[in-house]
Amino acid sequence: MITEPIISPTDTSVQTIPNGPGAAALLAAGIAFLALGVLALAGDASLAIARAFNWWRPTGPLSGVTLSAIIVWLVAWFILSKLWAWRDINMAKVAVISFIMLGAGLLLTFPPFMDMLQGK
Repeated sequence: MITEPIISPTDTSVQTIPNGPGAAALLAAGIAFLALGVLALAGDASLAIARAFNWWRPTGPLSGVTLSAIIVWLVAWFILSKLWAWRDINMAKVAVISFIMLGAGLLLTFPPFMDMLQGK
């Protein structure tokens, strides 16, 4: 015989799960995407930076740019998730900031925009 737990109609205690870890993941992704755009622009604009990012010859500077962006993402996610582990964060604000960074990072990887910034 299975018995159902008895819940009192006067029991108003509600357990909530903090949204900090989810907000940390979302913001870390935005930070990483912006870093990807900035690093791609830097690698395209400077020969010295392009050489520094050339970690695997067949792909050229793209290998260092993408791996650096992944490292930025992991570090940002780790730090933010530790800081926000037990907090409730304004998710709407984090989402707006993250999508702005995503848009800026995407724009910085768009070749015509990169060329315009470099004066080509």
